[in-house]
Amino acid sequence: MAADETRDGVDLTNLDQPLFDGAGATKRDLVDYLDAVRDRILPVLRERPLSVVRVRPGQEPFMQKNLPKYAPAWVRSVSVWAEASRRQMTYALCDDRKTLLWFANQRAVEFHPALYAGGHPTHLVLDLDPPEHDDSFSLAVRGALLVRQALADMGLAGAVKTSGAKGVHVFVPVVAGTTMDDLAAATRALAARAERLDPALATTAFIREDREGKVFLDSTRAGGATVVAAYSPRIRPGVPVSFPLAWADLEQVAPGDFTLRTAPGLLKDGDPWAGHMPAPQRLPADLVEEGHTIPVARVQAMHEGKRRARARRAE
Repeated sequence: MAADETRDGVDLTNLDQPLFDGAGATKRDLVDYLDAVRDRILPVLRERPLSVVRVRPGQEPFMQKNLPKYAPAWVRSVSVWAEASRRQMTYALCDDRKTLLWFANQRAVEFHPALYAGGHPTHLVLDLDPPEHDDSFSLAVRGALLVRQALADMGLAGAVKTSGAKGVHVFVPVVAGTTMDDLAAATRALAARAERLDPALATTAFIREDREGKVFLDSTRAGGATVVAAYSPRIRPGVPVSFPLAWADLEQVAPGDFTLRTAPGLLKDGDPWAGHMPAPQRLPADLVEEGHTIPVARVQAMHEGKRRARARRAE
């Protein structure tokens, strides 16, 4: 296929095709955006096993984890054991402009890096997922402010960004040597402490029907899970992007303020994700200890689901 353009040795094709239905943007717009923000997005992707969400013309979006066999030899990769599927996975490492452009040409719209680099966890993350509501984002913001207060009560600090959808992500960088088990435990305990600050607003209930219209404090992102990267576009109408914010600005914005078209101009020469991110912190022992007493949400939900199914059959 003849290239429309070549950048950094990468042939770019079909650049004037619509990106996806409702995008209001072309594949060229995606390529131009990722190239424009490469100095911000590459640092949050570097050395992290990468999953991407791609969208082909006339097809539903799909998540790609395994690096395709047709990938160029210069795309770096890492082999990781996937406990859920019980098999080795080969993930791409998107460390440079050339690889980023190759993914853009593959119509990779969303970039979901692992929360570890070199096999070591780097951040505690809470995903604030609001209920379906006319005011969903403001509810997520209120939930994020509870998390910020819970962190402050322990002498910790985090950075915040929009998810690019209706939610908010809080990232807390942790010191080297933090184990996966302790990080997962601390994440559960942080969510529980934030919930206790305002149980009418926030919940840690993993089963959707138990959330009662509250903001879900998702504590399941530790370990092998991923979270959409700062600056990544999302497959949503208008192509919003996950955008970093100062805590003071969180209540003044809407997710639609930050899109593939508007974000580069808002960033100018800055990198707010790097600028707002605190230094790595040591997790308090009492937080970790509390977390180890809290059941893993997915496991607890699985057992509860089976119990409810048995109860329904017995009726």
